[in-house]
Amino acid sequence: MEHNRLKSFFEHLTSPTTLTELLLITASVLISLALGHIARSWYRRRGFEARSGWQPRVVEGSVILTNSFIALVLILLSRGLVVVMDLKPSLTDIALQIAAALLVVRLCTFLLRLVLGPMSWFVRWELRVVAVLWFLLSFALLGWFDVIERTLDSIDLIPGKNTFSLWALLKSIVVVTAFVIVSSLVSRAIERRVMKIEALAMSTRIGISKFTYFLLLTVGVMIGVNSTGIDLTALTVLTGAVGLGLGFGLQSIVSNFVSGFVLLLDKSIKPGDVISFTGVTGTSTENFGWVEELRGRYVVVRDRDGVETLVPNQNLITNSVINWSYSDRKVRLKLPVRISYQDDPELALSVLVDAANYNPRVLQEPVAVSRLMHFSDHGIDLELRFWIADPENGVNNVRSDVNRAIWKLFQHHSIKIPVAQREIRMIERDSRNDD
Repeated sequence: MEHNRLKSFFEHLTSPTTLTELLLITASVLISLALGHIARSWYRRRGFEARSGWQPRVVEGSVILTNSFIALVLILLSRGLVVVMDLKPSLTDIALQIAAALLVVRLCTFLLRLVLGPMSWFVRWELRVVAVLWFLLSFALLGWFDVIERTLDSIDLIPGKNTFSLWALLKSIVVVTAFVIVSSLVSRAIERRVMKIEALAMSTRIGISKFTYFLLLTVGVMIGVNSTGIDLTALTVLTGAVGLGLGFGLQSIVSNFVSGFVLLLDKSIKPGDVISFTGVTGTSTENFGWVEELRGRYVVVRDRDGVETLVPNQNLITNSVINWSYSDRKVRLKLPVRISYQDDPELALSVLVDAANYNPRVLQEPVAVSRLMHFSDHGIDLELRFWIADPENGVNNVRSDVNRAIWKLFQHHSIKIPVAQREIRMIERDSRNDD
């Protein structure tokens, strides 16, 4: 019996009708591939890839759809030719459906890439997604999914009164993933709209965007699970164990997400703020950075060396943080200076103020001041105090420039900076006094 089936298949495959259809379909595919290659070469030579705007995108979409569209048209013409030849176009009809499926999938993925933007992960995975979707859609059109569905549905993952088959698991994964993707696209579109509203503060815009994203994502997962029609009571034991494990494993992650929302609501830290952490040597004037971005789990802090540090949101909530620009971006810097007792302190105090005023980043209001702090063993201790309004541009560079100006002015006015000196006196003892 198996031999007869195999013989019948080869007879059908080598029949004049089948060979004619295969020849016409093959010719249509080859011609479409050649014309598609010509269209892509023309597109690259004209430099449409580097252009922006809707017109280059329309041209790009037309070039991308060239292969499948021409193949669809040529197969359609081949079907008409087969009908004219009084042949039954069974194989051509299948090829026509597959070509139409490729055209639809290619168009949908191209539009999805435009929605997600050029920096999305979808740009790298577009061709793979096209291949998978076309493969699945072709299986559905050919009716092969019925056999696969029956086979997978017969595999029960949870034996007992309630059934949960492998087919139900795969279907739920696909449906939930689809709902998650749609929810993500909608939330991204809302985020782009909200971020353009200049009337709202940046932290408020970020908070609305993040809240919308997680809300729509949660709703998408719930709707996706509900639409699969799965009896969740069959998974009570499994989901309970998994939930318990995830509760312990994701405790830190959830804490960071909640801390991120708290930071957005209280506006204690926002993009553009200059921050540093206490408890680290030099943070008062050295190890600081400015906030570049607030993410769901962490904050991106960039320092003067161009290094971006990802600080978990929980650290910003539980630890002390110095926000240099919380209510006012102005920062006061202090420079201690020592002069000798032979110099005039009034002249030195005036020179210190002049050195600060020479620097363009030092504010004229509040004015720079100098103070005589105390008289030490090795000289008179002075202190210069001045303000800057752009700490994100660096603090130590201002200190260095003002110190250099102080040195030059001290040299010009013959003001000396004393160096600590110690004297050692050696006393010789008379050995006769020891007797």
